[in-house]
Amino acid sequence: MYTIAALYHFTRFADHQALQAPLKSACDTNGIMGTLLLAPEGINGTIAGSRSGIDNIVAYLKSLPGCADLEWKESTSRDAPFGRMRVRLKREIVTMGQPNVDPKAHVGHYVAPQDWNELIERDDVAVIDTRNDYEVGIGTFKGAIDPETTSFGEFPAWWEANKDRLHNKKIAMFCTGGIRCEKSTNYLMSQGVNDVFHLKGGILKYLEEVPEEQSTWEGSCFVFDGRVSVEHGLREGPHEMCHACRKPVLPEDKTRAEWEEGVSCHQCIGETSEDDKTRFRERQKQIRLARERGITHMGIHGIE
Repeated sequence: MYTIAALYHFTRFADHQALQAPLKSACDTNGIMGTLLLAPEGINGTIAGSRSGIDNIVAYLKSLPGCADLEWKESTSRDAPFGRMRVRLKREIVTMGQPNVDPKAHVGHYVAPQDWNELIERDDVAVIDTRNDYEVGIGTFKGAIDPETTSFGEFPAWWEANKDRLHNKKIAMFCTGGIRCEKSTNYLMSQGVNDVFHLKGGILKYLEEVPEEQSTWEGSCFVFDGRVSVEHGLREGPHEMCHACRKPVLPEDKTRAEWEEGVSCHQCIGETSEDDKTRFRERQKQIRLARERGITHMGIHGIE
């Protein structure tokens, strides 16, 4: 059984580049797989390994400058959710493209999972899903607004286009683990919106702590690892991954004419060229050969 830790922490690293190699070495030593992003504003990622390996690497992360109070969310998986370990340097740990956004300065009001239903069922509250369209497509909270964005960086433009119809509402926002809401609530406050709330710990914490019979969540929650989706109690969902577009598909989607494993699905068949599909077929061939030899091909879990 693999322990999975999803984490993020905003802090100001004086030299985030200097942290990369030692962190990668510590992960390798402890048998950790996954992806961690380092940027001047902090750290973000999802990792997996043994119980002791995760304990060791979390302790290491908490020893980094400004990370003593780092929080993380855990779940488990029978299968390895990642095929390799990467520590990547980025400009932002979650890309919004707004240089003046600073979650360390202030964010919206945190709402505990147990209090979330009461808030979002109020008539004076507008609930906004800050995730990408393909994530929203497989599950969201009942009544939530879907901005239909393809990347988080589109959110400021969406808000500018829609703010007038929401001007008399309190705003409640949510995302997978909370990181996107740290930035989106800070952004809205910089735009003069004062009554801003967000789900503490994100959807993952809600699904972990709120009993299914009391839940207002509908569907599955997309996750950025080999499980693809989770449901109440963080049990693994029914979705698989199209490794061409990295979007979730259901088992019945694999019976559609557009499906070719590793090459296309109904969501992306028209988005790639024949040259792309030829490359994807060669990659899928190498994955198949690796499986037959009992080894892990790097393309299998490329969904971080």
